[in-house]
Amino acid sequence: MPTRVTRVLPKTRATRGATVAPGSRVTSTRATTTQSTIPSAPTAYSSETGRTYRLDRMIGKGGFGEVYLATPSPAAGLPAQVCVKISDRISGWVREVYFAQLLARQPRALNVFDRFAELEGPRMRYCLAMEYAEHGDLGAWLAKRGPQAERFVRREIAAILGALDALHRGQAMHRDLTPFNVFVCEDEQLKVGDFGIATHQMSRRGVTADAFNLMNAPTEIAWGKVRKWQQRDDIYQVGQLAAMLLRGDITSPMRSRDVRELPCSDHLKEVIHRCLGARDKRYEAAGELIKALRHAPKEQAKGTVKTLKGVRLSFTGFLSRPRSEAIAAAKRAGAIVQSAPGASTDVLVQGAPNKQQIAGAGGGVKLMSVRRLAAKGHRVTIIGEQQFWRLAERTRPGSAAGKARGTVAKRATKRAVKRAR
Repeated sequence: MPTRVTRVLPKTRATRGATVAPGSRVTSTRATTTQSTIPSAPTAYSSETGRTYRLDRMIGKGGFGEVYLATPSPAAGLPAQVCVKISDRISGWVREVYFAQLLARQPRALNVFDRFAELEGPRMRYCLAMEYAEHGDLGAWLAKRGPQAERFVRREIAAILGALDALHRGQAMHRDLTPFNVFVCEDEQLKVGDFGIATHQMSRRGVTADAFNLMNAPTEIAWGKVRKWQQRDDIYQVGQLAAMLLRGDITSPMRSRDVRELPCSDHLKEVIHRCLGARDKRYEAAGELIKALRHAPKEQAKGTVKTLKGVRLSFTGFLSRPRSEAIAAAKRAGAIVQSAPGASTDVLVQGAPNKQQIAGAGGGVKLMSVRRLAAKGHRVTIIGEQQFWRLAERTRPGSAAGKARGTVAKRATKRAVKRAR
């Protein structure tokens, strides 16, 4: 299990689960001061199942311990080759055993076939016999295969989200969804592994962010601005994985403002942007993200409003007149201008789209916010610029409409005074 993270180790690759194929590059971001756990004999024996595992060769080593490609005997019910992960630390082993049992029926969680402890001289060694990922971890696989098509990315991300959803529904979090803990198995299927720092939360506030991998951690947590890890932070890591698959590159994290450059549809860009964007607007758990991947949001048609008086509105896009002039006109008409749409917003005034928006013509941040609000049952009416100016200029001093209303109001006042007499 990783120690508390206090500094960034840039451009260093680490494999903690390390159930990887021969030839995969395996290094570690965390130094270890423990003695080698290499066994004196090239076997490991499970008192749980009575199996003996011949440790054929080491294929991974790091702060977690060592991983061997192994042959089980008897092999009945197991593949011909498995990985045996050996550690002298009980804490991470206990977590992996527990969460492996919890996710035993999840097809996209890496299989753990056996778990046992052995006494070696004065020390215990804690062992897991796991599924062998023949294509290595996601980082090693992408280095060979390069960028992936959107169809593959959608299918595989949705599949591993199934395992994450089982965790989240059980009020647990993975906290370490890096490309080195996602494995490429038979038929190039992605599976989630290494639950060494996974944990349950006692409340929806999350758990203290005291153990995480800086490589894929949300910025606010990595910089210490947020002290609680929540399920939405797992979602951030999934967004990073999706971007890595599309780019075929794991060397640098994707920033939310750069999502527009990803080679995918506007819908997928919008989904990834929400995963990586403002923390309070992310998908709250895996189940919500699965739905977003499967169903594109409905495009809201423009509507109409009768007056701007008392309306809370926001602007988006390029207007034909300066934004400051539009804001002044809205205030004269009695509107309350907001910098961005929120739960109290009534109207969004839409100008010409900005080509640099996150996800195409309909993928500006404010339009995405309106769609999120609509999904929660709060409807924001979208109006065009022409309609806005017609409504705003009715109350402009000196306008024909303004004068006409003033005349009508004066006549009504006089009639009321006469009746009062």
